Amino acid sequence: MSVNSKPKPASDPNISNPNIDITLDDGLSNREASVDDKGLSEEQKEHIRFSQVKRKKDFLHYERIEGKRVNVLQGLELHCQVFNAAEQTKIVESVYKFQRMGQQGKLRERTYTEPRKWMRGKGRATIQFGCCYNYAVDKNGNPPGILREEEVDPLPPIFKKMIKRMVRWQILPPTCVPNSCIVNIYDEGDCIPPHIDHHDFVRPFCTVSFLSECNILFGSNLKIISPGEFSGPVSIPLPVGSVFILQGNGADVAKHCVPAVPSKRISVTFRKMDESKLPHTFRPDPELTKIMPIVHRPLGKESSIKHINGSNGSVATTEITNLNNLISNDEYPPLGSIRSSKIRSSGRV
Repeated sequence: MSVNSKPKPASDPNISNPNIDITLDDGLSNREASVDDKGLSEEQKEHIRFSQVKRKKDFLHYERIEGKRVNVLQGLELHCQVFNAAEQTKIVESVYKFQRMGQQGKLRERTYTEPRKWMRGKGRATIQFGCCYNYAVDKNGNPPGILREEEVDPLPPIFKKMIKRMVRWQILPPTCVPNSCIVNIYDEGDCIPPHIDHHDFVRPFCTVSFLSECNILFGSNLKIISPGEFSGPVSIPLPVGSVFILQGNGADVAKHCVPAVPSKRISVTFRKMDESKLPHTFRPDPELTKIMPIVHRPLGKESSIKHINGSNGSVATTEITNLNNLISNDEYPPLGSIRSSKIRSSGRV
């Protein structure tokens, strides 16, 4: 622990509040108005929500890397509609609560950082749970990477619930359960410059988006045009409530960046630390062990769930479309076209 760190008990009631929860909406509110969810078990409701997740895993953009034609987006995945509106609201409220705690000095010193905004594109607030990551060489000469001597607050219950959902819903593999996260709180004009995530964190890792949609740029050679303005060959929109997975070439060959955002945005990036880089005081969280994915046994192309009609007690059947719904090509046209995607702060983000 740093000499200047404020020690806070890991069981700080402000962080480890067992009453914080993510509502599991049954997902039927956007279906036929006549559908009544009474009689459905929580497991059946979860399966319905799970079946509604749209997944895109076929991102393509080829570049010449060391003389070879390489799909630099290989490994990227976008999972939409993972967190519904009610869940997003609860998560955002929790993030702002953590921010207020950080501003009031109620979190460990390295947990919350809010740099002075001295120029456009600088100054987004960050909250780190699980480990303290150093973005650049600091005043003590520490290189970029996990600072093993530093302590930050542990993952809050609401973030652990998010992790459990992503593993159960086959978004993250059970072999790579995150044990740390960083929250980015953007104001208008804030950005993240081109980079490749440090290998102190193993792959895959993921980012969950809230408040507003933004674009993330990819390419092996992203250009900085001006503060907060970047250009690159591929631009991918990240809808609110979505989970974006980075692994393979998409994490290790292509750089990525977020141009200056036009409105407030929150992202939560979940990552698993390399075993050799764990903080010295780190202890595995038993809640995050042995999380297993949902087992779904479709009855052919469609599965059905029977439920009781609340008005007359009759039995009705809700058809659940097969899993792994793919986002249509109309929503996401083929990537990697010849034209370069140049995102300005006044343009679409």
